[in-house]
Amino acid sequence: MSEGIPTIVKWGKEKIEMKLVPAHGVKGLKTELEEKTGVPVDRMKLMPKSKGLWKGVLKDDFDLASIDYSKCKTPLQILLMGSATKLAGPKTKTVFLEDLLPEEAAKVAPEPSGLINLGNTCYLNSVVQCLRAVPQLRSGLAGYTSRSAAAQGVGGGAARTQTNSVFLASFRELYNNMDRTADAVTPANFVMATKMAFPEFARTGPQGHPMQQDAEEFYSGLLTIAAAETAGAEAIKSGFKDGVEDRELLGAANLVDAVFGMKMEETLTCDETAAALEEVSDAMDVDSGAAATASAEPPVKSYDLHRKLVCNIQGGSDASSQVNVNHVAEGISLALSGKIEKRSEVLGRDAIWSRTQRIARLPPVIAVQFGRFYWKQTPDSQDHAGVKCKVMKPVAFSGTLDVYEFCTEEIQKVLKKARDKALAEEEDRIAKRLRGEKEGDGEAMGASEEGKDGEAKEEEKETASGEDKDDGDEALKAALTMSMEEPSPPVGPGLPTDFQGQYELFAVVTHKGRDADGGHYMGWVKAQRALGDKTVEKIADSDEDNDDWFVFDDDEVSPCKTEDVLKLKGGGDWHMSYLNFYRAKK
Repeated sequence: MSEGIPTIVKWGKEKIEMKLVPAHGVKGLKTELEEKTGVPVDRMKLMPKSKGLWKGVLKDDFDLASIDYSKCKTPLQILLMGSATKLAGPKTKTVFLEDLLPEEAAKVAPEPSGLINLGNTCYLNSVVQCLRAVPQLRSGLAGYTSRSAAAQGVGGGAARTQTNSVFLASFRELYNNMDRTADAVTPANFVMATKMAFPEFARTGPQGHPMQQDAEEFYSGLLTIAAAETAGAEAIKSGFKDGVEDRELLGAANLVDAVFGMKMEETLTCDETAAALEEVSDAMDVDSGAAATASAEPPVKSYDLHRKLVCNIQGGSDASSQVNVNHVAEGISLALSGKIEKRSEVLGRDAIWSRTQRIARLPPVIAVQFGRFYWKQTPDSQDHAGVKCKVMKPVAFSGTLDVYEFCTEEIQKVLKKARDKALAEEEDRIAKRLRGEKEGDGEAMGASEEGKDGEAKEEEKETASGEDKDDGDEALKAALTMSMEEPSPPVGPGLPTDFQGQYELFAVVTHKGRDADGGHYMGWVKAQRALGDKTVEKIADSDEDNDDWFVFDDDEVSPCKTEDVLKLKGGGDWHMSYLNFYRAKK
């Protein structure tokens, strides 16, 4: 008995396991319970639940050694009544957001930090917020080292290199500051570095206030400087955490071109010689047609680098236009084709040529600029200076951009292979679903057949041996075909081998107002994780996921949904899309 008898004391909803030592007496029992529960000895009431113990409430002078414990069932059951003088602390310590360090609070804050407007700097704030969601750019900036130290001489080139280095270093530091806090950040150093790198952004109005600038001009200028400062294989690899092979770069010489750059193939075809060739081939014999073909102007192919696609908007401002653009895909297709006047060596004079552009290298991120602003001539005005106007026409866009039709034939062949494979897998899943099959049905059926007797199994094997052999031969042929099949060539840096040419919308820069030199810019960025433990629902009458987004109105950050972003197509005085950012779908 000196070792103790196993005992369970029930106190409210809790059960306390302990050892009852009769030699310690009632005082020892209550003292041990006080340590475990916090109930004072004078408030305790102990009542037996097991038979053979004391009767009623245990008294302090009761002798526990007088009980014959051999007749009691173990563990002993005792009921404790009484309240503790102090509440027991929670098992997990509660930490309030206000008690966290700024760096820790920023990681768990429900909303990311905003940027304070320092005087018509909304154009800068909106672009910075959108580019913050590009992980390759963030990783590349983290590993960026200034190239100004390697610059030789003290001329204008060295000074320009120094300015670029300060600009990109302040850009990186701004992101670091935003990661350290959940409060709005003042981008004073970056705004100053921007005005040093781009003097036109330092212009002021008649009253001395900073003038509104174009968000797309700032975006293009930022990428130009970043491209010059992140040249080389090491800078490119620092931006791709999962690694990137040299054969995937396809000519990309810096991090910006590897992330945003598109290699564009431009084909020029002389319309006049092509039309004449068609007439001759229809009206003349084979020999004459061959002679005409020899004298035809050959197509001219060239390659260029673009860091954005343009969505032309016609039909709203150009009354002579024959094309009415209602969707972003129509505007992009319109911008990739056109007519130019160029000298024809065959005709010996200037002629009309058809221009067609196609994407020969795809990037992980595609920016699309909506042609909202244009220059209108004012010959009847006093100064004949012209005026910058804004197209208010609505142009719809969806959460997914398919660039298959905008690619070269070589790229289309690779994308089509992945598309056909995905389509076949989807059709196979649908067929199995219609047949009522599920994944793993074959294994389950095989396991259920193990219980059959040996004779039935032997008969089944003999019956199905021929069919199994045929199926095995077909499976072997399919496996050999796949093993001998050459891997698909890469279509761009960091893109998966099964990429189908589809991009998802993740950020938008919008402009509000009818004045092209005024108005207000805001950034809209897709949330990295869902806000709360909620199931993502579909937008009504569509297959679009209604994901969580954030709208950045300078220092004010608010949550929104995908359906709110898709309404930013224009057509009124509300915010309308100006720059759309898409990332490759995995």
